[in-house]
Amino acid sequence: MAARRALKAVLVDLNGTLHIEDAAVPGAQEALKRLRATSVKVRFVTNTTKESKQDLLERLKKLEFDISEDEIFTSLTAARNLVEQKQVRPMLLVDDRALPDFSGVQTGDPNAVVIGLAPEHFHYQLLNQAFRLLLDGAPLIAIHKARYYKRKDGLALGPGPFVTALEYATDSKAIVVGKPEKTFFLEALRDTGCAPEEAVMIGDDCRDDVGGAQNTGMLGILVKTGKYRTADEEKINPPPYLTCESFPHAVDHILQHLL
Repeated sequence: MAARRALKAVLVDLNGTLHIEDAAVPGAQEALKRLRATSVKVRFVTNTTKESKQDLLERLKKLEFDISEDEIFTSLTAARNLVEQKQVRPMLLVDDRALPDFSGVQTGDPNAVVIGLAPEHFHYQLLNQAFRLLLDGAPLIAIHKARYYKRKDGLALGPGPFVTALEYATDSKAIVVGKPEKTFFLEALRDTGCAPEEAVMIGDDCRDDVGGAQNTGMLGILVKTGKYRTADEEKINPPPYLTCESFPHAVDHILQHLL
């Protein structure tokens, strides 16, 4: 791992770390203010595919988080960038609320499959349609492959199991664009001008947030909110740089030990 440098950027996961659906993690707004009072650049990185960036921003504003649109980097943005780069016409297996992030993208006569979290669309007919496109050679673009996520009523299946089913059925490999992919973290840091060795990532997903960030050269802080389950920190090697109770505790540590 490259030598650590002075901390210049903090990447923060959203759902499960700052909030769980429509409820903020206790003390998170105050902690974010304390972090912003320092010289570090703060970016918000999320694999959420359930809503457009605009809807996400509205939700965060209602929860009284001081966040601007250009500080949020989502896996939907990364997926759209890839679709444009590859010049393909995707079949969009995403939640209807995420569609605004693909406005202007040609989807008629699809020759690619883009899959995110889309509970309403995960039924036999549509998955079979995707399966046939993939058999004909269409690329499979997975917005991310999370196994599960946290809802108010408990844990729920993420898109990962459905992506894996399509990979298995077609003997193909998805191109994954969200966390834990290295390119995702590097893209999120790009406009900060900071190297991974100058950044720390805070999240509730041991593999996707912390493992992915640490593989990119950042420090990873795992919080025990959201989807965290006992002993998650033992699931990755190297283990998280730090495991703590919640986002405010992570900010306390950064202010006391990393600045």
